[in-house]
Order: sequence, then C-alpha cells, then structure tokens
Amino acid sequence: MKETEMKRLNMSTAMAVCLMAGAAGSLPAQAQTPATPPIHNIVLVHGAFVDGSGWRPVYDILTHDGYNVSIVQEPLTGLADDVAATKRVLDQQNGPAILVGHSYGGAIITEAGTDSHVVGLVYIAAHAPDTGETEAGNGKLYPAIGRSAIIKTPDGHAYIDPKRYHAEFAADLSTAEANFEAHSEALTWAKVFTTPIVNPAWKTKPVWYMVADADHIISPDLERMYAARAHSRETIQVPGASHSVYRSHPEEVAHLIEDAAAGAANKS
Repeated sequence: MKETEMKRLNMSTAMAVCLMAGAAGSLPAQAQTPATPPIHNIVLVHGAFVDGSGWRPVYDILTHDGYNVSIVQEPLTGLADDVAATKRVLDQQNGPAILVGHSYGGAIITEAGTDSHVVGLVYIAAHAPDTGETEAGNGKLYPAIGRSAIIKTPDGHAYIDPKRYHAEFAADLSTAEANFEAHSEALTWAKVFTTPIVNPAWKTKPVWYMVADADHIISPDLERMYAARAHSRETIQVPGASHSVYRSHPEEVAHLIEDAAAGAANKS
C-alpha cells in the first residue's frame, strides 16, 4: 500500500474513534436529563342539549397542531352515565390527557377528571361544582339571563325553546347555524342538573378556565367564581361571547387547551 494511502487510512480511523468516543461520552448526560414528554392527548366533552359535533372547529385546529383528539358522545341520560362514557374514552388514551368540558360537560369532567389519565382540566363556560353542589343550586345563586328558555318534557327531559335558542344559547353564531342546532337538540335528562357532585377533580388537578362574557345560560359571574375557586392557572374572558363560545371562538378555545397541555407537561 502506498504511503499516502496509509496516511489517509490512519486519519480516517482516528476520526472515527474520536467521533465514537464523543458520542459515547454524551450518552450519560442525555440519560441524566430526559426531556419532559409533552401532553398529546386531548379529550373533549360536550354539554347539555348538543352533541360532540359542535367541537369540530376546535378539533380541526388541535389536530392540525399535532394533538391526538377524542370527542366523547355522552348519552345525556344521567351524570353517572355521562361520566362512565367519558371514562371509556379516557381508557383508550395511550398516555396522559387534558380533559375539556363545555357547559354541563364541566360537571362531567369534574367527576371524571379523577381518572389517572387526566393531568389537567379545561373548563369552557362550564360548571365546576364542589362536593354536594348541583348546577341548578349554583344557578339560583347566580341567575342567568336565559335560563327560562329551558323547557321540561312530561317524561323528565329538558331542551331549549327553539324560538329562543339563537338569542339565549348561540347569539354569536350565524342564524343558519343556530337554527340548525335548535332543531337538532339532544334532549337531556333533567335530573343531571340536580345531581350533586361527589368527588371534584379540580381540587387535585390543575385547571384552566374560559369565561364567556355574554353568556345567557350560565352567568358569567358564576363562571368567574368557579375559576377563582378552582385556582385556575389561566383564566380567559372572551368579550361578547355567547354560551356557544366553543363554536364561535375556536381559536381562543384551542389556544387555551394547548396552554393547558404545555402547562401540565411542565409542572414541577
């Protein structure tokens, strides 16, 4: 072998040994300081009178941003049934999850949020009752403008008067959207509103809260009380937003959920 070729071979061998040694030396440091895994799983829970399809605008934003999003279709046949439906979806998650509830969905996540998969709770214009409290009881303490629009059927279900749906539930949606929702309502077993909470998850899990500043179904003052009492890490108030804030302001809702995912991942 020529002398020049021998020199090149020796130089290549030396470089390879140095690179291998450098890589090996860096491995212990990497192993000692692992990065905190981000929270990728988001579970969305709808409220009374609607179904999970209303989450579509928020779903589209979150999935575009790389999150794994699941939507619970609870039966609205009782708080225990709706909590069970939520836990079935939580059981399908492959890691920690952020649990999000709108309206009555807040009562559901308040109970279901004790599940071990849940590392953070996001309330979107939602109820967050304490032990022994009910939505109806808290609503009497903080009366809402449009609660009289809720009608009870002879067999114990509730719905919103379609003639008042746009004004009271979805004032910041288009007339066409509100009319469609008004005529595709998911009737809700009325006793869900008088079922007391047993074990509120917000006492042990971090909370993020969005207040709909022009809500006619849940008083904004009640929403602010819920947020303060749960020591919300971030409270967003959306001026002029109706109870349908999750549909009318999906960007703000998605941003708050992503803040929750980041905050839960970075907790000390």
